[in-house]
Amino acid sequence: MASLFEALKQEVLAVGRDPALDTGTATVNLLQEWLASHEAEISARKLASPTEFNGTLMQWFHWYSDGDGGHWRRLRQEAPALAKAGITALWLPPAGKGGSVWDVGYGTYDLFDLGEFDQKGTVRTKYGTKQEYLEAVQACREVGIQVYADVVFNHKLNADDQEQYRATPYDPADRNRSLGEERTISAWTRFRFDGRGDRYSSMQWHWYHFDAVDHNSLDPDFKAVWRTQGSGFESNVDLEKGNYDYLMGSDLNVNHPEVRGELKHWGLWTLDHVGADGFRLDAIKHIASDFFLDWISSLEEHAQRDLFVVGEYWTYNVESLHWYAANTGGHMSLFDAPLHMNFHQASRSGGHYDMRRLLDGTLMQQLPLLAVTLVDNHDTQPLQSLESVVEAWFKPLAYAVILLRDQGYPCIFHADYYGADYTESKNGQEHRIVLPSHRFLIDRFLLARSHCAYGPQYDYLDHVNSIGWTRLGTPGHPGSMAVLMSDGAAGHKWMEVGKRHTTFRDLTGHIQAPVTTNADGWAEWHCPGGSVSVWVEEAALAVMGVTL
Repeated sequence: MASLFEALKQEVLAVGRDPALDTGTATVNLLQEWLASHEAEISARKLASPTEFNGTLMQWFHWYSDGDGGHWRRLRQEAPALAKAGITALWLPPAGKGGSVWDVGYGTYDLFDLGEFDQKGTVRTKYGTKQEYLEAVQACREVGIQVYADVVFNHKLNADDQEQYRATPYDPADRNRSLGEERTISAWTRFRFDGRGDRYSSMQWHWYHFDAVDHNSLDPDFKAVWRTQGSGFESNVDLEKGNYDYLMGSDLNVNHPEVRGELKHWGLWTLDHVGADGFRLDAIKHIASDFFLDWISSLEEHAQRDLFVVGEYWTYNVESLHWYAANTGGHMSLFDAPLHMNFHQASRSGGHYDMRRLLDGTLMQQLPLLAVTLVDNHDTQPLQSLESVVEAWFKPLAYAVILLRDQGYPCIFHADYYGADYTESKNGQEHRIVLPSHRFLIDRFLLARSHCAYGPQYDYLDHVNSIGWTRLGTPGHPGSMAVLMSDGAAGHKWMEVGKRHTTFRDLTGHIQAPVTTNADGWAEWHCPGGSVSVWVEEAALAVMGVTL
């Protein structure tokens, strides 16, 4: 697939070199036209076989998941129920060793220590031991669930020693502005991995493997991003702060041949040793996009198959997402952060959000083939740095959107499915957070997704509060469906489902009275205020195993 995407990349680069063009608009138009003309070929490669398949991803952790070491054991036990519910893939937390037993996984110390070696005061990680991890992955595969490994390649933390070397200070707010001359600094850049030794990899990390740090022990009060001697900030990254290559810790220099080789080695090892089916890439807006093209191509060549890869380029600017998708040749999917933000704003608007605009400026609307849609995640949940939670009352509406529409690959958040209850300090105060479980309704939506979310989609996004759509089914999945939601008063709308004189019931149970279509396959559908109703054919309920 690499050669197919390389042609797109060259077209995008040509657009960027033409001063007569508005680069953002031109890139969006080019990418949409290109994907439309290659959709059949790309879709066929993404699936093992060309068949009707409504895949559903779940992020199987949140930031404050229990740190008792039982996460992998719980997953092994839960895998059959997840598969039965309709989950086809899981995004698992970073499995490598961090700085302590409480590390969520993004404070990465040793990518090759999956809870096997005594390092940083612990053998197990927050989630359990390596053996438990491998058993959980195997349990998922046995029930047909794919596993996506979280890839943290932007930085390393929790080094074993400091090293002295030459570096130049740059303004943290403007990485194009130097704050002085190159000088000797001392920074935490030495990674020995004493507990693991040479097992799985013999590489030890030194200052020259990193292009920047943000702390100099020889001058700890000088606030700067210290660019390593002989290194430059990477190109093809987000342009916030002038150049957003540096984010935190010891920033990996992916242009260094030893770093590049080690990250490829880890990827191949993860495919072979763990059995991952794909990857979620962390913080890609801070890493040169060209690196991932090379990395993914190497892994796919080794695996002799196309791998699912989704990148976290967290921005609410949809043009930036188009640029990244085009610059990586459409080679990876991207999280639909703008859709999340629309959900967040709608949930905070008290019924005064214009629901006709709910999909505006989103990947679901503009780039559905590469969109991984979500409601919340571990970064947007309460007390996190990107906190922008979708309020509980609106979450059923949001999940109906991502699970029951034709566009995008939906991702369910662990805390929304199971609920969450945690206490954490922020700004010197203790905060208890309780997130309710939406499992009942999500499971009902998954049933509708598995049985009825197929075929032509008719949209009725025509009212400031009440919007809906219908799915007409296919020969392989003939059941039709109508979805209606309102962020204000109770909603009602005439919509067509293509089935004459057919009785429908609200799968959510919100409305008890049935609805029967007329001779033209139309009916007036209803939903409660501030809620959603999913209407399916009454005859399909027995197949779904549902009694209303």
